[in-house]
Amino acid sequence: MIEIRKSQDRGVNDWGWLYSRNTFSVGNYYDPQHMGFSSLRVLNDDVVAPGKGFATHSHKNMEIISLVLEGVIEHKDNQGNIKRLVEGEYQLMSAGKGISHSEYNGLESNPLRFMQIWIDPNQSGGKPSYQQQAFGSDSGLTPIVTPTGENRTLKIKQDATMYQLILEPNESITVPLSKERHGFIHLISGTMQVNNIQVNEGDGIKISSETNLSINNNGHQRVMALFFDLP
Repeated sequence: MIEIRKSQDRGVNDWGWLYSRNTFSVGNYYDPQHMGFSSLRVLNDDVVAPGKGFATHSHKNMEIISLVLEGVIEHKDNQGNIKRLVEGEYQLMSAGKGISHSEYNGLESNPLRFMQIWIDPNQSGGKPSYQQQAFGSDSGLTPIVTPTGENRTLKIKQDATMYQLILEPNESITVPLSKERHGFIHLISGTMQVNNIQVNEGDGIKISSETNLSINNNGHQRVMALFFDLP
């Protein structure tokens, strides 16, 4: 089964300094029909005004992934990490038993746009950890987050894998799936067809009980998406 979550149907959190489109309930946006999917709990497309950001706040027992689409994130946490993330870099913060951090737009002249993703862990507590890496922009599926951290991927406390999906115009890919697992795709840019279903920028796709996906880019623009293999 494939269910489309249309871009225009997503929730909105607008704080002036932050404009966020929300696939699932978070902040002031609440919809009991959209509380997450499998272990995927939050998926936000955030735009932060120049020089503004999230003051120090705390998390626990959550795996938090960020991807910078435009601009710079300035990150600081109580574990001693003071980091700068630029366009194309991914960050995975395992909150564990508790972590406090802040994140700001590191530019005074341009907005910051980034994806913010929360995944429920399959183990509670433990020491918080921080990981950061860029993975390039090759076509196809590139593993970013894995349960084992193999091949220099970011290691997550969950039986879940997140891939970066890039397709050039007229390029296609077939992705095998297990009927016992779930999949989710968020389309960041471009348009594509998934099993002959049209998917547009900002759309999300819930996938259950499918054995494979045929993904085609029949447009004139490069496609970039995130694909989640979930329990």
